[in-house]
Amino acid sequence: MSFELILVIVTAVTGVIAYVDRLVWRPKREKSITTEREPVIIEYARSLFPVFIVVLILRSFVVEPFRIPSGSMYPTLEIGDFIAVSKFSYGIKLPVTQTKIIPVGEPERGDVVVFSYPKDPQVDYIKRIIGLPGDELTYVDRTLFINGKPVKHEIKGKYLGNDSGAMMNGAQIVSETLDNGHQYNILWDLDKISRNTDVIRVPEGHYFVMGDNRDHSNDSRFWGFVPEKNLKGKAFGIWMNWDNGIHLNRLGMGID
Repeated sequence: MSFELILVIVTAVTGVIAYVDRLVWRPKREKSITTEREPVIIEYARSLFPVFIVVLILRSFVVEPFRIPSGSMYPTLEIGDFIAVSKFSYGIKLPVTQTKIIPVGEPERGDVVVFSYPKDPQVDYIKRIIGLPGDELTYVDRTLFINGKPVKHEIKGKYLGNDSGAMMNGAQIVSETLDNGHQYNILWDLDKISRNTDVIRVPEGHYFVMGDNRDHSNDSRFWGFVPEKNLKGKAFGIWMNWDNGIHLNRLGMGID
């Protein structure tokens, strides 16, 4: 059972208890000859329902926090980053069912997104959108081709990380620039064999995603496409980093 479903159930239960108490149980207690003490469960339900409903609304429709557990998005995101994800960037969706009720925007190439892993929807992944519906993609010798054109890249130097990031020390930092002008850094680990692909066509309603740590990412090259319904939101900022201590230099950083 997902946390989101638990939150919906708890909110509903406390809300029903508070509502029934207001209409039925409280008037009976007030009319009672003997002074009846308010049951503890009603007291807690009435106190916690406003908290639960606010958290549910914020988490489902505004912003949701996530923690980065792996190194697949180095150098953009580091292990221990706590990120904020906009839940309305790609439309307003109902919690749990993820049914879109209000269309707002569409994913763009280069967006960093959180989504339910297609092989196990209970697990959340974060990757960068590389291919949009209808695109043809190829990845050969670490060069990305989109619709037959190579994506511009420029080697920037060697990566030097801290704490968990030290595992990628010596990898090449490479700047990639997409056809829409979106620019970001990725890593190449030249000690690893590049995962090449044949020509891939992205089906309608799906997206092709890759990790920025190209040689250490379990992404669409291995398991396929992300359905639009699986997208949870667009990552836009880092609000904390905890990796063997707080890294203040990560606080408040935007996500390219």
